[in-house]
Amino acid sequence: MKEMQEELEEKEEQRDDMETLNQTLINKERLSNNELQDARKKLIEGLKEILSGSRTNISIKKMGELDDKVFKKACKERFPSYEAEIKAVELCSLWQDKMTNPAWYPIKIVKEAVDPDDEMLRNLKEEWGNEIHGAVCEALLEMNEYNPSGRYVVPELWNTKATLKEVISYIVKNVKTPRRRRWRL
Repeated sequence: MKEMQEELEEKEEQRDDMETLNQTLINKERLSNNELQDARKKLIEGLKEILSGSRTNISIKKMGELDDKVFKKACKERFPSYEAEIKAVELCSLWQDKMTNPAWYPIKIVKEAVDPDDEMLRNLKEEWGNEIHGAVCEALLEMNEYNPSGRYVVPELWNTKATLKEVISYIVKNVKTPRRRRWRL
C-alpha cells in the first residue's frame, strides 16, 4: 500500500510538472503569436506604400469591404447613367454600414455560413439580385473570419492570402539597397 501511495505521489508530481510545462508553452506560443501579428500589421502598413502601382501577385485587400463594382453594375441596369453612380455609392455605403452593426448577425455559428433565412439578406436578394447579395455575404464572411469581434474592415496581405514568408521574399528580391553617395565639399 505504501509503495502504491509513493507511486501515486510521484505520478501527481509528474502531472503537476507537465501542467506547468504545458502552461509555459502556451504562454510562449501566445507571446510568439502576438509578436507575429504585430509584425504582420507593421508589414502591411509598410507594404501599402511599396505595392501601390507595382506589378506583383501580392496586394493588400480590405477583408469585409464590399466590392463597389457589383453595386455599380446593378445600378447601371436599373437607373440612367447620370443617376447610377450615385445610387451605387449610396447602396454600397448603406450595406457597408449595416454590416458593421453588431446587433445584426446573419452568420450561422454551426457551420460558419450566412443564414439563408435572414430577413434583411432575403430582401436584398429579392430587390437587387444574386450578385449584390453574394457580395454582401462574401464581405460578411470575411469580416467574421478576420475580425469577428469588431465587425469592421481589416487590411490583409492578399494573393489568396500571402504568407509572411512570401511577402518577405518579395521585399528582399525587390528592394534595392541605396548606393552610398560621396559628398564633395
